[in-house]
Amino acid sequence: MGRVPKRVDHAERRELIVEALMRVAASGGLEAISLRHVAAEAGVTTGMVQHYFATKDDLMRFALHGIMERTTARVNAAMARLPQPLTPADTVRTLLTTLLPLDEERRADGRVGLAFLAYAAVEPSAAELLRDSTRQMAAFMADQIRAARAAGEASATVDAEAAGAGLLAAMEGLSIYVLGGYYTPETALRALDAHLTMIFTSRPA
Repeated sequence: MGRVPKRVDHAERRELIVEALMRVAASGGLEAISLRHVAAEAGVTTGMVQHYFATKDDLMRFALHGIMERTTARVNAAMARLPQPLTPADTVRTLLTTLLPLDEERRADGRVGLAFLAYAAVEPSAAELLRDSTRQMAAFMADQIRAARAAGEASATVDAEAAGAGLLAAMEGLSIYVLGGYYTPETALRALDAHLTMIFTSRPA
């Protein structure tokens, strides 16, 4: 009887390659990325990387999707750990603090995220993906603020859309300052909480 060929898990291989790209980007920025460098980091051949991703841009777009999926999973896990049901204030704070680079894992992802922002400036498909993600996140926060307003847990005069956009911008700016070493994680968290208390009358957990 002949040997049974080993079954290849293509999804696992693609994930292995994307994780390698993220490590390369976290340590050296996107300028350090090439199919050869990613292959070396993943411990596979350049030919194998090219089998799944014909070009560097294909690899970058897939990696961006992977980062967004991983971030969504992290946020969902953080939400699930809190006492249920969540208030709108708890939901917004958990979302934003999970995205802040408050520990080494999130700092590594944050460095890659900044690199992808620069990449999106010259790659239209990546820019559109990031715009969609930003619009969805801002809309979600606006919905939570409206829900808090209806429940008497936010100022009746707060502009939900503007406040949601402002919170998102505050989180992004604080993230950049933490990654640059200008703010400590503790300072960033205090600043974010100060913004939240200007919107929500109930104190987030």
